[in-house]
Amino acid sequence: MSHPTTASGAAQRPQIAKADGSAVRVLVVDDENSLTDLLKMALRYEGWEVRTASDGLGAVRAAREFRPDAIVLDIMLPDIDGLEVLQRVRADGTETPVLFLTAKDSLDDRIAGLTAGGDDYVTKPFSLEEVVARLRGLIRRSTLTLAQAKDPVLRVGDLSLDEDSYEVERDGTPIELTATEFELLRFLMRNPRRVLSKAQILDRVWSYDFGGRETVVELYISYLRKKIDAGRDPMIHTVRGAGYMLKATT
Repeated sequence: MSHPTTASGAAQRPQIAKADGSAVRVLVVDDENSLTDLLKMALRYEGWEVRTASDGLGAVRAAREFRPDAIVLDIMLPDIDGLEVLQRVRADGTETPVLFLTAKDSLDDRIAGLTAGGDDYVTKPFSLEEVVARLRGLIRRSTLTLAQAKDPVLRVGDLSLDEDSYEVERDGTPIELTATEFELLRFLMRNPRRVLSKAQILDRVWSYDFGGRETVVELYISYLRKKIDAGRDPMIHTVRGAGYMLKATT
């Protein structure tokens, strides 16, 4: 299961914030500690406040205390299951949007989650990017009053990347990227004119247990260059001995 992790660089401004300017709160519930840690990092990278729980009863308590704006909820938990957690949370009168995580790929399981009052689901294995994108959508569609909804389109020179629709264009020409190429470009575009080391890129784009093979970074940078820079002034630059940098052409 491929789990991109988060960058260790400077914190980003929240893409979505509450009307009073405070951070969106997300409760993550899963009994896999490694997974909750990764989700916590990814969501904090978005500027959100995150709390985690590893079982159903802990999730119900956390929902009452933390009062989250969205919940990421695994269906299979060691005590009560995610459907029961949702039922108890709803019984408290809260309409917090819920994104179910499930290892089951059966239609019955998906229907059960949505029928119980869940708002969306992702099936394991999943990418962290998918979870973040689904949460953005749920929060924006919820009754929560939102402000500071930052433009989802990143722009560097004539290059644009839409974080919601996953569309990429350079000088108006659409560019088709794989999921990994998209995440690599997104990381570069979030840090324009900043040298990013291979280690930082591995940490952000690839699995935490990938093995640290920096040659994969070189390979995907070359893929990206063929799509972004081919026939144009280059935007992706190698800084010898340091890493890579993306900057607008002059």
